[in-house]
Amino acid sequence: MARDEIPQILSLPLEERGPALCAAQENQWFERKAFAVDPKAVAKAIVGMANAEGGTLVIGIRERRIEKSTHSTDKINALRQVPLNRIAPPLFTEIHELPVLTEDGESSTLLIFTIPPSNSAHKTSDGKGFLRAGDSTIKLTQSQWEELFYERSPQAYEAERVDLDIADLNPELLEEFRARIGSHHDAEGLLRTRGLITRDGALTIAGALLFGQHPEALFPQAHIRVLRYLEDDPGYGERQNLAANGDIRIEGPLVYQLRKALALIDQWMPRRQVLNADGTFGPSVPSIPQSVWQEAVVNAVTHRSYSAAGDHIRVSIFPHRIEVSSPGRFPGLINPQNVDSPLDIVRYARNPRIARVLADFNITQELGEGIRRMVYDMRHAGLNDPHFRQNAGGVRVVMDASARLSEDLLRQLPPQAGEIVMLLRHAGALGTGDITDRLGIARPTALRSLNALRDHGIVERVGKSPTDPRAVWLISGTESRS
Repeated sequence: MARDEIPQILSLPLEERGPALCAAQENQWFERKAFAVDPKAVAKAIVGMANAEGGTLVIGIRERRIEKSTHSTDKINALRQVPLNRIAPPLFTEIHELPVLTEDGESSTLLIFTIPPSNSAHKTSDGKGFLRAGDSTIKLTQSQWEELFYERSPQAYEAERVDLDIADLNPELLEEFRARIGSHHDAEGLLRTRGLITRDGALTIAGALLFGQHPEALFPQAHIRVLRYLEDDPGYGERQNLAANGDIRIEGPLVYQLRKALALIDQWMPRRQVLNADGTFGPSVPSIPQSVWQEAVVNAVTHRSYSAAGDHIRVSIFPHRIEVSSPGRFPGLINPQNVDSPLDIVRYARNPRIARVLADFNITQELGEGIRRMVYDMRHAGLNDPHFRQNAGGVRVVMDASARLSEDLLRQLPPQAGEIVMLLRHAGALGTGDITDRLGIARPTALRSLNALRDHGIVERVGKSPTDPRAVWLISGTESRS
């Protein structure tokens, strides 16, 4: 079944849907509760999903068993009113009653809330903000709520109308989508299940990007550009190190873009031999774990700012690293001040409709684990953590194939030290000003890290005097310059 299997379960025959709902795993888009639930808890669950990618809340299941229909009309009405009187601003939510059978074969009814991703930021009526993340609904801090509010204050770009008809969409891709989510709807109903058309039937930008035959005609910036360099320094002008035929632009629906881009990157990715325990060499593997660079590319497509005209996603492949750049600042709840601690990043989707459909295609997991998995997989391979940087134009993640500094040493160094080491490994000798410009950090911050690295014998400063303005920094043990 699809990662979000609930729509398919709801359409099962009467005798099958109850057991299937009881057995289904709660996840990003699905939660179940008993009829005795406090309306406040229902409001919390609905707010969390509306602020994320939407989902389905099922009421009438206790401890994975269908409850008997003993609930009163007053209780049902109180639950139905939750989206209107316990959520601010009020939220349009589709609510219906679903017939099911109990374990004893008795007729019963579940209350089904189908919650769309909202264009607004919502709180419960007591002023608390929540966000669905994996199988949990987390309470937002004040600063996280403010980020969400300012992100959602304007109309979500992906939800805006576009001048295309359903006839302009890719029928093969729509049919694949229908099969993946087990839907029996026509094209319009299929798109409506994921919020890809407006309430009055107009196609959205998200729908066009995901399923349009040629979305680049309307959104020329919405493509992936893959570049392959012969050396770790890209070079400029006549000294540019771009490989022959090493600049490929990939267009089309987002699903096709990702499939083609990931295949091309895998083909171009530098590889290394692996020595087996018996002393023989096994098959070559990418110099950077596939799970890491694939997550970076998928994240870029899922979370980029599609309203940023004139820029696109770039994947730059070098002999010892890969860089993925995408337009737009870090989305929502990601604080760029904390990206040096990537395990503390809270997942948030700028484009929840796009994110959910890509999950339906098994391209993303949407479990809030992507960045954490990138970090763990790099560390497991003995490599540096991926580095995330935000500038005026967008976000860049750098994945480096160089050996990681020890945990004990990293604890003794300033946070930016690891990134400076990575930069010097690939760029060679650089002045302090070059380092601050390339990393976007203040000069005192760079000097604090450089001096700490020098004290540990990792880098050295080469110049004619202690005050030489042309002095450079380089990794200790590399050839020095006078």
